[in-house]
Amino acid sequence: MTTPQHSIGSGFGARSTAYDVLRGIDLSGRTAIVTGGSSGLGLETTRALAAAGAHVVVPARRRAAADEAVGALDGVTTDDLDLSDLGSVRDFAERFVASGRTVDIVINSAGIMACPETRVGPGWEAQFATNHLGHYALVNHLRPAFADSGVRVIAVSSSAHDLTGMRWDDVQFERGYDRWQAYGQAKTANVLFAVRLDTLGRDAGVRAFALHPGSVLTPLQRHLATSEMVEAGWIDANGGPSNPTFKTPQQGAATQAWAATSPRLTGLGGVYCEDCDIAEPASDGTDGGVHPHATDAGQAARLWDLSAGLTGVDAFTTAPRLRR
Repeated sequence: MTTPQHSIGSGFGARSTAYDVLRGIDLSGRTAIVTGGSSGLGLETTRALAAAGAHVVVPARRRAAADEAVGALDGVTTDDLDLSDLGSVRDFAERFVASGRTVDIVINSAGIMACPETRVGPGWEAQFATNHLGHYALVNHLRPAFADSGVRVIAVSSSAHDLTGMRWDDVQFERGYDRWQAYGQAKTANVLFAVRLDTLGRDAGVRAFALHPGSVLTPLQRHLATSEMVEAGWIDANGGPSNPTFKTPQQGAATQAWAATSPRLTGLGGVYCEDCDIAEPASDGTDGGVHPHATDAGQAARLWDLSAGLTGVDAFTTAPRLRR
């Protein structure tokens, strides 16, 4: 049974913070892995989960910087991980599995946005490779460590998924690169990943959610010129926020914290969330919601198969494991 893509009336909203949604939730004894957990929304997510009692593992490409950001937080440890390098992804997951620990929550919060054309691995477009393929491989490699009591996997997408569906004839943008189209495709891929993972994993207690955290000024905008953000109405000429609809980082972290922990989502999955609730389908003339190209089950299955072929790992369709 699939989860309807409609609001469940969570009681939270756009201005709720990660601490608000975690109030009264005890995560003692549970382990979360948060990619990008030492910066921006990921850092606020790490802080809130740790404050609720979780042990949080923050794998990072620049581990020294991650140690500086989260090293003083009780219950938080760091490790090495470069999502654009499948060898690094495999090595991190193997270290975690070998440690004997289990994981209850995986939050795929790391990402890059609108970067100049960059090629990684065997020539893959960097946004698709980092935002989607690296996280796809990570979750598959981590499966032996998934807690038998159930796991939630959270894919941090964006409203930018509305820019484009999957470009099946040129996924790697080999015939002309457009940084925003590439970002939009990667964010669509994040949603489709959650749709397919939930379908494949739900009988084993694995539930997946994608989400839009809201518009927030964080280091994600590192590749954008100040003039570009001023023209877009995001910041003023002095670099300060100028759009009242933008969220604070604490508010931006709320939806991923909510999706990862809310008891209201027990037994649900495979949907796109925003503002700490399940989002409505997008409709013409209104803001928000999720577009049908990002939730189509056939497109999700096609992307999963493509990702398995590119990364060489698939722990969910080749060796299904039913939870007893």
